[in-house]
Amino acid sequence: MRLIKHGAMTIQETLTVKVKEAFKSIFNAVLPSVEFQATRKEFEGDITVVVFPMLRVVKGNPVQIGEALGEYLVANVEEVDAFNVVKGFLNIVVSEKYYLNFFNTVKAKTDYGFVEPTPGADAVMIEYSSPNTNKPLHLGHVRNVLLGYSVAEIIKASGKKVYKTQVINDRGIHICKSMLAWKKFGNDETPISTGLKGDKLVGNYYVKFDQEYKKEIKELVAKGLTEEAAKNEAPLLVEAKEMLRKWEAGDREVMQLWETMNQWVYDGFEVTYKNIGVDFDSYYYESNTYLLGKDNIVEGLEKGVFYKKEDGSVWCDLSDEGLDEKLVLRSDGTAVYMTQDIGTAIQRIKDKPDVGGMIYTVGNEQDYHFKVLFLILKKLGYAWAENLYHLSYGMVDLPSGKMKSREGTVVDADDLMEEMIVTSKEISEELGKLDGYNEAQKEEVYKTIGLGALKYFILKVDPKKRILFDPAASVDFQGNTGPFIQYTYARIQAILRKADFDYSKDVTVSLHEKEKEVIKQLMLFPETIQLASVNHSPALIANYTYDLVKSYNSFFQNVSIFGADTEEEKIFRVQLSNLVANVIKSAFGLLGINVPERM
Repeated sequence: MRLIKHGAMTIQETLTVKVKEAFKSIFNAVLPSVEFQATRKEFEGDITVVVFPMLRVVKGNPVQIGEALGEYLVANVEEVDAFNVVKGFLNIVVSEKYYLNFFNTVKAKTDYGFVEPTPGADAVMIEYSSPNTNKPLHLGHVRNVLLGYSVAEIIKASGKKVYKTQVINDRGIHICKSMLAWKKFGNDETPISTGLKGDKLVGNYYVKFDQEYKKEIKELVAKGLTEEAAKNEAPLLVEAKEMLRKWEAGDREVMQLWETMNQWVYDGFEVTYKNIGVDFDSYYYESNTYLLGKDNIVEGLEKGVFYKKEDGSVWCDLSDEGLDEKLVLRSDGTAVYMTQDIGTAIQRIKDKPDVGGMIYTVGNEQDYHFKVLFLILKKLGYAWAENLYHLSYGMVDLPSGKMKSREGTVVDADDLMEEMIVTSKEISEELGKLDGYNEAQKEEVYKTIGLGALKYFILKVDPKKRILFDPAASVDFQGNTGPFIQYTYARIQAILRKADFDYSKDVTVSLHEKEKEVIKQLMLFPETIQLASVNHSPALIANYTYDLVKSYNSFFQNVSIFGADTEEEKIFRVQLSNLVANVIKSAFGLLGINVPERM
């Protein structure tokens, strides 16, 4: 049962106290708890007390018990106007005064539902994006960055300080593959000479490497080698491995090429991040962090958290926790990914000592890795390790099938955003939504609608679920879509522009049922932010906003705003519309979605 909030107290809290009081007065018995649920639509009432559990305390007819409690509440609780009992359910009608008091306390708040951070409280660090520097961001990264950014904004709104970060995977054999292919086949071309974004240019050479590598494998197999031997002995791969060795040895020429090509990619990434509307407070580079963690392994050996095998390799035995043994240092003393992740986590706390927990936005194929990482950090004795969370998410599929970076079949993030804007333009023009706009205004709205459609389609789904992304369906102006909600916001802005009178004063009106339904939805916003924060789920915000918009549209279709019977009703309905618009804007802001003033 969701709470109906009003000020510091909720109606549930008030009723809990009064129902227990009534129970003691009527039956001379102590009721340990009170169970609530939403009133079913076919019955009058705003909140329902479930009587059946009370039969454990007092024997009797549930209808009679409900009637006695209802009469007591009407007589003793000013927020209760009336009641009815259906079988073992006590349906309570909350007074209009309660709803109006609530409304008048929040109607002018543009930050309604948001909580200021508590000074001195622990901060949260959220990692998202974390791309490789050998290719552009793709559709999978889009879900990652949208989730990470949105969860960061939601947690911030719930009252916590947040740091947004990422680890950039800027070293390894995959980076050397792009570098080597550019060196061999690139003819010194650059992002400036080609007009290509740097990340796309470098990504093209990653694909080129794979194409040429496959040709070499084919030739070696034709000469009699097994496919496995051909893969290992292909000259391109041998050269790439040698380049990696030189990089690790600090070879000047290789380092210079690495720095140049990585900078091309970083510049390209920044354009994509800006277009999609996400940001970061700090960056960690794997080229700096890959040596971290070794000292922590030594410390863990001394504590008995790890043990050494005869070959010198170091392991952590997690069999007592239902997992297996995990390698944390190779026999030659080199690190594995787990070593780096242990060291990086510890380094982050050194960099930001106020951080009391971390959230890792990484696909669900890494579920096991993070279980192990979190367990090891706990075993090493770090208190903050209790507050680590893997924001695991499912893959994004397209109707055309699975994506592969090295084969060049990936859906590029920039291309996807451009496609969304084009789709938005086609549908808007077909519907005649933007008649009377000049071209610049239209282009801005197409972008707002297209990116809003993309973000909403992805974020309205529970993060753990896999998504089949359909661009055209996401830009539908009907149903649970971003454009449907944006259109309602724009419609309210038109209402506010038409309201050529002062609508700021408090008024007393008799509430229409549709108005009360909208206020009930508005009451749920602060709690929804808290729930979305605890559950790391933007889907709760997205679907709350859709429910609010449905409720408002039902009000709009059934109740006349400017044709109201009294001036007070007209003022109140404009105020109600204004607060709904503010909440839509705030909620969509938490999802990283803009709202258009006109549409």
